[in-house]
Amino acid sequence: MLFPDYRPRRLRQNENFRRMIKETHLSVNDLIMPFFVVNGKKIKRPISSMPGQFHLSIDQLIEQASLAYSMGIAAIIIFGIPGKKDPFGSQAFAKDGIIQRAIAEIKQKLPELIVITDVCLCEYTDHGHCGIVENQAIDNDATLDLLAKTALSHAKAGADMVAPSDMMDGRVTEIRGALDENNFSHIPIMAYSAKYCSAFYGPFREAANSAPRFGDRQTYQMDPANSREAIREASMDVEEGADIIMVKPALAYLDIISRIRDEFDLPVAAYQVSGEYAMIKAADQLGWLDGQRAMIESLLSIKRAGSDMILTYFAMDAAKAINK
Repeated sequence: MLFPDYRPRRLRQNENFRRMIKETHLSVNDLIMPFFVVNGKKIKRPISSMPGQFHLSIDQLIEQASLAYSMGIAAIIIFGIPGKKDPFGSQAFAKDGIIQRAIAEIKQKLPELIVITDVCLCEYTDHGHCGIVENQAIDNDATLDLLAKTALSHAKAGADMVAPSDMMDGRVTEIRGALDENNFSHIPIMAYSAKYCSAFYGPFREAANSAPRFGDRQTYQMDPANSREAIREASMDVEEGADIIMVKPALAYLDIISRIRDEFDLPVAAYQVSGEYAMIKAADQLGWLDGQRAMIESLLSIKRAGSDMILTYFAMDAAKAINK
């Protein structure tokens, strides 16, 4: 089709035409809102590198989760910041840990809200790594049991879904086994299958106080240069029992989302991470771009690439815009 016989602008000339031919639709149903929960009461402490995000005590978390649910957001994911840390991250699987208590109270007040939990050790270890450290190396196999214990403790507290983010080999098998053996076969696993060793996690590490105390995470998180490896990682997680495949980060890895969408028929999630959020927020505050338009455009790009659900700190802001 060539001009002048074909004129694409014919279908762009007014809002109703543009709505009729819109190919990608962003819905509140696509959004999952992350929250950071801390010990204490009446705490709503701003996170400096993530404008509009807060450390929340459980009572404040319930208020914010209730607000999100009232906007139509069906699911949240929670990250815990414990009062104390140790080499084994024991507060990650403690019966009275911050996450376990938060889950129980949320489910008591908001039983219909889907509560997803991050399963990792980095927020809980004093060295800041996602696994057990032996001679300054991460011991993959020694970590698996602790990850399974953590996921099981979340399920016992009332979590609706667990999301292992550690990138240890074999962790989905271990978690699936622990859940199934303890009558939690109904709990789905959202696996961080293609999680890259990214510079875009910086603000999160401030928020979760989880920066590594030595070295980096290149031995377990993926090299940003690799694409085929993401398919291998996702294949392993699918074979081990994952119910949802996640790509993290999102905006710099739209090609990975697209490839995984084409390769697998499971639901695909993408995590628009703290750095991606903070860049748009900062540019908006400086007047360099329209923050709301950039927010929606970025979320549309993630959806267009093939993601079925998006974990994003913009979830509540986006819900307001969509509902409006």
